[in-house]
Amino acid sequence: MQRRDFLKKTSLLATSTYLTHLPEWSDFERLKKGEKVLILGAGLAGLSAAYVLSKNNVPVKLLEARTRIGGRIFTYFFPRNEQLHTELGAEWVGDSHNTIKQICQELNLPLVKHQFQIDWFLENKMYKAETMPFSKEWSLKLQKIFADFRKMSEKEQKKLDQISWWRFLVNNGIPEQELTCRELNDSTDFGESIHFTSAFAALSEYADSSQYNEMDYKIQGGNSSIIKALAQKVGENNTFLGKKVKVIRQQSKKVEVICEDASTYEADKVICTLPVYALAQINFEPTLPESKKLALQQLQYARIIKMAVLFRERFWQREDFALCTDLEGHFVFHTTQNQANSKGILHFYAIGDKAYILARKNKEARKKVVIDTLQPIFGNIEALIEDITGYYWGSDAYTQGAYALYQLGQWFNIRQTLAQPFKNVFFAGEHLAEWQGFMEGAAQTGKEIAEKLIGK
Repeated sequence: MQRRDFLKKTSLLATSTYLTHLPEWSDFERLKKGEKVLILGAGLAGLSAAYVLSKNNVPVKLLEARTRIGGRIFTYFFPRNEQLHTELGAEWVGDSHNTIKQICQELNLPLVKHQFQIDWFLENKMYKAETMPFSKEWSLKLQKIFADFRKMSEKEQKKLDQISWWRFLVNNGIPEQELTCRELNDSTDFGESIHFTSAFAALSEYADSSQYNEMDYKIQGGNSSIIKALAQKVGENNTFLGKKVKVIRQQSKKVEVICEDASTYEADKVICTLPVYALAQINFEPTLPESKKLALQQLQYARIIKMAVLFRERFWQREDFALCTDLEGHFVFHTTQNQANSKGILHFYAIGDKAYILARKNKEARKKVVIDTLQPIFGNIEALIEDITGYYWGSDAYTQGAYALYQLGQWFNIRQTLAQPFKNVFFAGEHLAEWQGFMEGAAQTGKEIAEKLIGK
């Protein structure tokens, strides 16, 4: 059963975001012929919305604060090695991610396999993926937990949102080694320790994901390919860079948007796809409801660093190589699968406090982390390191994190509050999506908001 089908069955969509039958969505006036839409943010959510509107002949413009389009989709090419690319931002298209798969098909963007078999290095011992001594008894019990979760009422699910995934697992008798592995592995999905992730969030993620937990594909040529293709379809002259929004003023039925550089734009409807940190800095006239302003302050984003290391040869041998460790390097995976070259790139991915500490290290100190993580397994690989780069999303000027991090008790309340339209301003973005934290979530919300506005 797909996650969307599961949510419908358990009536989550009845209390969810942009697909609800809330008064704002039943009473607002849809777009009339000739009316204009202004989209804030030229990431995947904004461009997906613009793509739908453009196909339906709706005049649309996009304002982007950065000097590039794409937002948190950020394909990187090492200097002098432009035949190899890696992702410093969003990484995966999941097998269940139907919206982005459809867009890729329409834009003739092939998807390539990007799946892994995860090895483990724990307490100075190496375990190949197929030899990790997990408990069969616990595995069977976990499958029953997943099955029971699919049958739960909304009331039962809300209770699970109040306790941590760590507490839930302990209460259900998880063996100590499995608990360690889930802390190390699951924290990379949520961007924080499982002590701070709700049991509901974890179960809704794992009970209905694909075999590889939606870590299935990437877009051929780099994920930024979808950004470029969408921008071309929308019309590159309709996107304006360096436009940091300062004021959103609604008077009569028009919306006026004033940027930091004093430029002004007017539209009949505005779709705001900005992450909450950027949104909270905008002055709304009239002001936002107090509940929405509070929700903007409450939702945090995950502190994540992606450190890409270019090696002169692929000494790890397996194309589907990944490694989860209890070392500072945390999670390592091969990111140049299906890229024909003797060289290769490994990503070192860390979250939370680990990411913050790693981000504060200089290049030489980061290199030492790479060596210390890989040397116990592969020996001395220092001479094979050609270059290192990375991006710490926790200090990004516009997001202050990689993706939304819903903490205990937040999913069923502040997400709904953040999604509510405010007069003629509508909201989209991965932080409001069922597939929250994925490119799918951004594409899904942008597409569906646009379709609502045109009456589809």
